[in-house]
Amino acid sequence: MTALTFTLVVWVISTLAGFLGALTGLGGGVVVVPALTLALGVNIKYAIGASLVSVIATSSGAAAAYVKEGFSNIRIGMLLEIATTTGAVFGAYLAAYSSTHVIAIIFGLVLIQSAYQSVVNASPDTGLLVESDGLARRLRLASDYPLEGKRKEYGVRNVPAGFGLMFGAGALSGLLGIGSGAVKVIAMDQAMKIPFKVSTTTSNFMIGVTAAASAGVYLSRGYIHPSVAMPVMLGVLGGALLGTKVLVRAQVRTLRWVFASVILLLAIEMIVNGLMKRI
Repeated sequence: MTALTFTLVVWVISTLAGFLGALTGLGGGVVVVPALTLALGVNIKYAIGASLVSVIATSSGAAAAYVKEGFSNIRIGMLLEIATTTGAVFGAYLAAYSSTHVIAIIFGLVLIQSAYQSVVNASPDTGLLVESDGLARRLRLASDYPLEGKRKEYGVRNVPAGFGLMFGAGALSGLLGIGSGAVKVIAMDQAMKIPFKVSTTTSNFMIGVTAAASAGVYLSRGYIHPSVAMPVMLGVLGGALLGTKVLVRAQVRTLRWVFASVILLLAIEMIVNGLMKRI
């Protein structure tokens, strides 16, 4: 494969990844890393480095559109970023001492759990007011978002549980280069009882900061190569901007099943190849 062909293939894959990432709050890395590793034979640590760069670009592009539309809860995002950035630095340092086979298997297991949680109790957003608990009220985390042409209010619960899950999400971001959007969405949607569209859009707002914290560690260790990172970044950013246009009109149940189906297939491939030491 010539350098030009490789660049074009990486760009196409990354565009599709960015589109899915914007729809589900994953950030694209959940598709980019296994695609580069399994289909193109890129070393998984270089794939993770490129993915982290793309996650930063995705967050910059998609998050701006979501904030403008009034979906993202910036106050919640800023609070939870304290946990995710701390975890991201920890995960990035851990990755330097981990085998690529082990990373691939962990990646696959995380994706299977994310797919399962995505479709469990996958009821659509109703827009009904959910009363915030005491801590959420003190932090003024409740807000509203657009639903069927109106602004619907929602509350927030279980802030400590969400904060703890966000540290784990950050650690996975640094270790796997996925932006940890899957875990962030689950933490906000299932633990903190935030509507799914608000969870995905707030995740997109957060993932850039999380990725930047761990990308510096990968850069210092030489795992971010321009020939891989540049087409990945451009493709994911373009796909993410397209995905934002679709999200605001999409059905939540459909988003959950797309999310689950894609990452479940990738999870199986990552685990099999990790166990057989092909990665």
